[in-house]
Amino acid sequence: MWAAIALAAEHESPLWADSLRPPAERDTTPVFSALAEERFALGLETIYEGYLLHYGEPRLFSPEDVDTALLLGDYLYAEGLVRVAALEEVLAVSDLAELISLCAQLRAENRQGDGLAWAATAAWLGHGELEPAREALRAESDSGPLAELARTAAGDEAIGAALGAHLARVR
Repeated sequence: MWAAIALAAEHESPLWADSLRPPAERDTTPVFSALAEERFALGLETIYEGYLLHYGEPRLFSPEDVDTALLLGDYLYAEGLVRVAALEEVLAVSDLAELISLCAQLRAENRQGDGLAWAATAAWLGHGELEPAREALRAESDSGPLAELARTAAGDEAIGAALGAHLARVR
């Protein structure tokens, strides 16, 4: 999975190729893909790497400046969505687009809940169950419904591990 993300970026642009960490310095620890169906793993982790370029410490890339990080993050968002779209799962693409939007809103407003949004989305990706829980976080800053969805689907231990890994990477 990690080689596929790196190789796609490398082939897309010399700028992205120059931003890759040396192989020995890459962290290939999955964060949220373990909560999702295996077929979504590559797309999900590609999008998450883009998120980390915007808001945290990326695992595969180390761009030279903030502008390159932002552009590379946007590229990885798009690349991940394309990978999921290739599976012909419209609901999954919609869930991921909503996740990106919700997390951008949370970050812009300096609010908490992005980790639970990621966890619940990964666990319920493409099942059409997320909107009421997302709306509770978006409108009322209530992450409880997302936490309940995530834990119901994946269990406390898996959610705890994913959230711990996420918190270690975001700013």
